[in-house]
Amino acid sequence: MTPAPIKPAVSMDVLEKLDIRVGTIRSVQEVPESRKLVRLEVDFGDHTRAILSGMKGERENLQELVGRQTLFFVNLEPRKMAGLTSEGMLLDLGYADGIPPALAIPERPIPDGTRGG
Repeated sequence: MTPAPIKPAVSMDVLEKLDIRVGTIRSVQEVPESRKLVRLEVDFGDHTRAILSGMKGERENLQELVGRQTLFFVNLEPRKMAGLTSEGMLLDLGYADGIPPALAIPERPIPDGTRGG
């Protein structure tokens, strides 16, 4: 596979506006009204959030994600999807390139809510 072209350069000001944090997935529930969405309940240390992700059908057993730490964008505007509100976005690897997605995970367990960058 040839990697996709690199997107246009952005200033550090743009990058510094993104808030990426480690969270632990506490539960995964299918969204019945959607053919793609699942609802993740994610622990960020001082609070939990509901984050919707279009990963239904991408993995054999979505319950294997429970207890896993991964990275999330947490300062995006809330977004309504299939009648539910998503309070962030999962940062996964591969989907945009058409390969089976993988979680972006820390190399060792770290406190939930730890910032990336």
